[in-house]
Amino acid sequence: MADTSSFDIVSKVDMQEVDNAINQAKKEIIQRYDFKGSKSSIELNQKEHDITLISDDDFRMKAVVDILQSKFVKRSIPLKALTYSQVEPTAGGLVKQTIKLQNGIDKDNARLIVKMIKETKLRVQSQIMDDQVRVSGKSKDDLQSIMSMLRQADLKFAIQFVNYR
Repeated sequence: MADTSSFDIVSKVDMQEVDNAINQAKKEIIQRYDFKGSKSSIELNQKEHDITLISDDDFRMKAVVDILQSKFVKRSIPLKALTYSQVEPTAGGLVKQTIKLQNGIDKDNARLIVKMIKETKLRVQSQIMDDQVRVSGKSKDDLQSIMSMLRQADLKFAIQFVNYR
């Protein structure tokens, strides 16, 4: 048995679940009466990790966002992992909005997590590794209390815990 245990703190969304939620949202938009004759659409760019929404006006854009959010909640995709851009007008009288999907923890947020872990005064080490934070320590109880503390913290981004050993 290893003398130290560790886990990684990451911030990623399951792209397959995102794709499924978007497909469900597209079907609902096609079927809903208030979207008859509308040019509303949802497009996923898997490489860039963003979603482009196009609709007729601001009112329908809000409805499209609500539909998409409800599908994400049903598929356990955290809404904190979404970053919304401003609604901007496009050609043909349509409006467009881009939603960025969070993929990895940026440096500032990683430093915030490390600072929160150090403030607990538990005997654990934390280190920033690219877009994730690794926490290691001898006591599994300390590691679990770090997880609990981070779950209860009101962070502005979604986090998951992986590679618990």
